[in-house]
Parts: sequence; structure tokens; C-alpha cells
Amino acid sequence: MWVLLVAAIFMVAIAIERAYYVMVRSNINATKFMAEIRKLVKAGDYKKALSLCNSARNKALAQVVMAGLRKVSESDTIDFRSIQNSVDEGTLEVIPKLQERTGYLAMIANVATLVGLMGTIYGLIGAFKSVSAPGIDATEKSRMLAAGISVAMNTTLTGLSIAVPSILIYTFLHNKTVKIIDEIDEHTVKLINLITGNQ
Repeated sequence: MWVLLVAAIFMVAIAIERAYYVMVRSNINATKFMAEIRKLVKAGDYKKALSLCNSARNKALAQVVMAGLRKVSESDTIDFRSIQNSVDEGTLEVIPKLQERTGYLAMIANVATLVGLMGTIYGLIGAFKSVSAPGIDATEKSRMLAAGISVAMNTTLTGLSIAVPSILIYTFLHNKTVKIIDEIDEHTVKLINLITGNQ
């Protein structure tokens, strides 16, 4: 049970940290943000576009877009490849931070299930030992049998109580992370095409 308690503490800590990072810190209304960026790019006002990205620089999409726009604003003649490289570099900086530690939630779910199973086996071993122990009266055997079964069931329940929320939170955060990455891919391709079309 102590091992399961430690797993539960880690699960809660990782879930809170990852939920904050993915849902609050990195998430942005991509459609609204990119509509503003596209409007500024069409007008050729890259400085205002960079300023808008800078105001939301903690957001994943804004960081990647800023990498591409910075490359455009620093040079007079920009080709598709150099902008693409800048955007790719920005994406490679952002994606690992989005995915960091989320996988531990799935691992904790598996570990909690297995530790719960170990507790079940440990409790059943104790229960069967009590039945087969010589020189113990029936009342004491019944008490020891009930204690062993109680340990088995409690550890199973506790392990599953940690594993189920952990898997649900992992799936939710993973899907949200994939959505943010897909938005980055979609909007940066559109932005690069818009920039190179304006040149």
C-alpha cells in the first residue's frame, strides 16, 4: 500500500504539472491568433506580427510562428527553404516540451496495476497459510483468512483506483498535445505559403 501511495502522489503531481503546461501555458486559440498574424503578414507588417507573437511567446504555436517571422524580418530576400528550416527548428524546440513527462502517466498506471496484483498475491498467500497452519483454532484461522483476503482486495482496489484515472488523464493530455502539434503543422505551412506568395 505504501508503494501505491507513492505512485498516487507521483501521478497527481505529474497530472497537475502536465495539465497546466499543455492546457494553460501552451494552448492558444489557434484560429483567432493566426487570423491576426495572416492579416499582418498580408499587410507586410512583420514587426507587428512579431510583437503579437512576443506577447504570447509562452504559447507553443506563437513560438514556432515567431521563429519563422523572425527569419523573414531579418532578411530582404527569403526563400521557402530558409523559412521552413526556421519553422522546423522552432517546432523541434517546442514539441519535446509538450510531450515531456506525459508518458509517465501511462507507466504509473501499469505499475499501479502490477503492484496491486502483487498485493493480491501477497494477501492470498497469507490467507492460504492461515488455513494450513497447524495448531491454530478455527476462530483464529477465520480471522487470519479474512485479514489475508482483505489485504488482497484492498491492494487490488487501490491499484486500480490509481491506474484508471492515470490512463484517462494520460489519454486526454496526449490527445490535447497531438491537437496542438497538428495546429502548429497546419498553420505554419499556411503561413509559409502566404509569406513566400507575398515575396
